[in-house]
Amino acid sequence: MTDAAELPPAPEEAQAAFGELFPEAVRYAELLADAGVKRGLIGPREVPRLWERHLLNCAVLSEVVPEGVTVCDVGSGAGLPGIPLALVRPDLKITLLEPLLRRTNFLQEVVELLGLDHVTVVRGRAEEVLGTLQPVHVVTARAVAPLDRLAGWGVPLLRPYGEMLALKGDTAEEEINGARAALSKLGVLETEVLQVGEGVVDPLSTVVRVVVGESPGGVRFAAKRAKAARVGRTRRRR
Repeated sequence: MTDAAELPPAPEEAQAAFGELFPEAVRYAELLADAGVKRGLIGPREVPRLWERHLLNCAVLSEVVPEGVTVCDVGSGAGLPGIPLALVRPDLKITLLEPLLRRTNFLQEVVELLGLDHVTVVRGRAEEVLGTLQPVHVVTARAVAPLDRLAGWGVPLLRPYGEMLALKGDTAEEEINGARAALSKLGVLETEVLQVGEGVVDPLSTVVRVVVGESPGGVRFAAKRAKAARVGRTRRRR
């Protein structure tokens, strides 16, 4: 069984990226390499490249996240990109949204062990928390689904004029072109592909940025949110 002893030393870039919370980043890497593998959250083959391919690849997302906003990491899994983002950006209020119990248990343990008071773990699917989770400024995601499906889950969770930031690979432009019709129906006004992580990761991390207008998710999701909010108010009064 792969364990934390097989984790390579952190590269110099990691110390610069995580700053004062570098020891917490090391602890998180150790947890991924040990409990993360044992619980099936990451594959054992990922351990040798945890720093470059996973932690740093996610940490550099912070370059395009505005200051002091609320963030929902959809399909957070083992905490990527949400936890590396939380380690480099204590100014953010981050929700890690994940439907599977074994993953949310791991995430809660990590949040408590690392003392991440600005991070909350919520178990559920995006479509289930619509109307109960407060709309956020930014939705993040990594390796969750193709862009059209991902947008259908993530965009309705945004505040008006919010944005979704999805870590993608070489097919980012193709995904945008294939998803244009779906994005338009969801109230998306703007899409672009960004490259982040200069001097930290090689190759650079690719981010698809999706910006919405005043009705995130379009008319259909506005009605869903309103209905969910009414149900929530009724339950609270009981």
